Amino acid sequence: MQTLKYKVINSRKQYNEYCRKLEELVFGSHKNKEIQEEIRLLTVLIEKWDAEHDKFSKLNPIEILKSLMKEHEMKAVDLARLIDLSEGQVSEILHLTKGLSKKTIRILAEHFKLSQEAFNKDYPLKEKQVAVPEYKRNLHSGKDWRHIEGRHSSMRNQVHRSPSGKKTAHA
Repeated sequence: MQTLKYKVINSRKQYNEYCRKLEELVFGSHKNKEIQEEIRLLTVLIEKWDAEHDKFSKLNPIEILKSLMKEHEMKAVDLARLIDLSEGQVSEILHLTKGLSKKTIRILAEHFKLSQEAFNKDYPLKEKQVAVPEYKRNLHSGKDWRHIEGRHSSMRNQVHRSPSGKKTAHA
């Protein structure tokens, strides 16, 4: 009985070996009928493993990005340089308040050697949190906010300078 050259992939080590072999065959110079069959078989086995072990399919693009950043020991500043955005914009992306642009998706896919589909999936964005001064928050609550604003009544007759430099009285 003939021993099979390839078997169903059961480990990461075996997967990596088959990927290396497939790469050698695909980029090799000899592609006779037997080699083409071997390429097809390895492709099927590798795709089956990928489908069963695809950790990215259930993640949203930002979770994928964070995972890849961790794996590649990248910090937000490194990502900002890579995708040509400010650190603030990268922070918004990583905190789900800003989506990924088509340009950013292309850069990420090329850099991490993934298909653009990994980053081009719908995912929910959070609303941006805007810092609201306490006295304005209290306006909506019905509280008397003038004491919070501070010195409102005591400043009534103080002299101030306007932007043009003229002295004006605070009303």
